[in-house]
Amino acid sequence: MMILNMGITIIFMFFVGNLIFVSKHKHLLIVLLSLEFIVLSIFFFMLLLFSMIEYDLYMLMVFLVFSVCEGALGLSILVSMIRTHGNDYFQSFNML
Repeated sequence: MMILNMGITIIFMFFVGNLIFVSKHKHLLIVLLSLEFIVLSIFFFMLLLFSMIEYDLYMLMVFLVFSVCEGALGLSILVSMIRTHGNDYFQSFNML
């Protein structure tokens, strides 16, 4: 029963992250935070799944390494965008 509640919570986390990603697309920071929230929910889902099937958790370490690299890349894009344009609005610069 506890595993079922955790699974439902993780699925709810994933859908809330996707909802924020779709609806709040004016600021880059909010988009990046929602992507990190989605990655965190996928990590929890993989942790629950691998624990249930008694699989070794080395794949989770690889997943965490890639998610940290993705977060650092997004943060560097955010910093360079704020330095060049002064804010993180998507409407403040031309996408061409």
